[in-house]
Amino acid sequence: MKHGFIKTAAMTPRIRVADPEYNAKEVCRGIGEACAKGARIIVFPELCLTGYTCGDLFLQELLLNKAADALRTAAEATEGSDALVFVGLPLEKDGKLYDVAAVLQNGEVLAFVPKKFIPSYAEFYETRHFAPGCGTVGKYLFDGKEVPFGINILFEVDAAGGFLVGCEICEDIWAPCSPSTMHALAGAAVIANLSASDETVGKDTYREMLVRSSSAKQITGYIYASAGEGESTQDLVFGGHNIIAENGVTLAQAKRFAAENIYADIDVHRLRHERRRMSTFVSENREAYTIVPVHMEEDETQLTRTFAQQPFVPDDRAKRDQRCEEILAIQTYGLKKRYEHTGLKSAVIGVSGGLDSTLALLVTARAFDMLGLERNRITAVTMPCFGTTDRTCNNACRLAATLGAELRKIDIKESVTVHFKDIGQSMDNRDVTYENGQARERTQILMDIANRTGGLVIGTGDMSELALGWATYNGDHMSMYGLNSGVPKTLVRHLVQYYADTCDNAELRMVLLDVLDTPVSPELLPPVNGTISQRTEDLVGPYELHDFFLYYMLRCGFEPAKIYRIACRSFQGIYDKDVILKWLKTFYHRFFAQQFKRSCLPDGPKVGSVAVSPRGDLRMPSDACASIWLKELEEL
Repeated sequence: MKHGFIKTAAMTPRIRVADPEYNAKEVCRGIGEACAKGARIIVFPELCLTGYTCGDLFLQELLLNKAADALRTAAEATEGSDALVFVGLPLEKDGKLYDVAAVLQNGEVLAFVPKKFIPSYAEFYETRHFAPGCGTVGKYLFDGKEVPFGINILFEVDAAGGFLVGCEICEDIWAPCSPSTMHALAGAAVIANLSASDETVGKDTYREMLVRSSSAKQITGYIYASAGEGESTQDLVFGGHNIIAENGVTLAQAKRFAAENIYADIDVHRLRHERRRMSTFVSENREAYTIVPVHMEEDETQLTRTFAQQPFVPDDRAKRDQRCEEILAIQTYGLKKRYEHTGLKSAVIGVSGGLDSTLALLVTARAFDMLGLERNRITAVTMPCFGTTDRTCNNACRLAATLGAELRKIDIKESVTVHFKDIGQSMDNRDVTYENGQARERTQILMDIANRTGGLVIGTGDMSELALGWATYNGDHMSMYGLNSGVPKTLVRHLVQYYADTCDNAELRMVLLDVLDTPVSPELLPPVNGTISQRTEDLVGPYELHDFFLYYMLRCGFEPAKIYRIACRSFQGIYDKDVILKWLKTFYHRFFAQQFKRSCLPDGPKVGSVAVSPRGDLRMPSDACASIWLKELEEL
């Protein structure tokens, strides 16, 4: 459970109706399989020791006694293991019959959790046999030992920094106010659901949505194990639709009618971070619960879950296109509102022939169309200097012409040379002053043209550059509206590609495709043989790595060692571990050292769940120290 990962299992044994002895053997086989695969929370279906479809046989004393014997057998199968196991059976207490989950560990029965909501509608008639459980926790004498019995029981696991596990049964999740909601508010990070949900047309879609949405609303990991093969098909069919979800994302899902056991690694540390982040998630009612301590050894879970190499970019083409259209709409409406508010009628954009300025110009054109303004009110300024190549300059000019913007080409070599002379900067000294002097000259020109035309300077820098501080302070760092400030570099590329694919303009598409094929570069150093000599990713590292680091640091709150671990897993075969570690150190160093640039960012639209605006998601002091983050990486 290092880094908060715990392997969980949802198991569907093949049972025989009303044959607890046989079913116990199948459950024991399932426990052995799950433990061998490293599962530490193992959930079986509702009433699986007898079968859910026993009907009036539940009233037979012999069946209940044999179910208790089967429970003893299942408990013995957990001996020597610290896995937490949830098994379903009928249990009589005080003259009433209850549908319960028995919670087992290391040969012992830790608790009985009864079902709260007993359905008696449509195909269900459970009230004929079972009484509803209540929240008050009492005692049940099982084999001479008093065992907690009640709904309000949580299991406190000491591993992974400590977390709570709650339990509910089938119909409970379908109720308007489910026990799992109260469990989560009392602190439960993981919920086990023992279910026997029959199959009807379309029910699987709703069931998966229900589990996924419950995990999202409660900020929990949710393990749903459902009855399957072996149940009676007299009137109903059970498909064994097992689901494991985490905070709104389905981690694993069984194919129905396949008797498929599923496994997934739930990240309790991420859930804890999400709850810390959301001020509206307020813990309450903890005193109404009985807390059962559970010891688990702290080991390193062998991960089976994957982490997308580009977490900002959906893998699925349809979802990616939908995401691109949505982001373009957010950017467009943000800029449109700024123009409506200011009453200004023109825009000034520095176009370099690179991805960021291309995206800014495309969005500005869309906004002007929406405002009913002529596109020739957009002034696209290209400012070649010492490092500009013909390729990027030509693309900038073609792009402006194709979109109908006014193009101004202003060569800044002479003005920058004069400036260097004024400050005593040698032309042969190609240091940071040499580079930044060009960037600031460009920004001054843009600002002054905007004053002359009565417009706004539209910023082109993206969120990845802001995270790394890869922007010249008071140079390209500054604008009157930072249109791309919420868009990471990996997503900028897909936005431009989406525009190329959907623009229905052959000339524009051709220009955009060449922009996409151009290496990312600030072009501040002279080219070599006419080609770009300065590649950004050679200097600060691959943007796909930095966007990966940025997402899991800000969105998930992962510590550096955990980010390194999942990055090595995600980029295996692409980057060596030492390369990943090198750029991760670079990321943390730059992220902390460059906060002062983010503390004074111009306005710009947030488009996703990660943002670096000092007025929004990232209230970070400019003088924060990175030492503890970097020290953890040194210890790897």
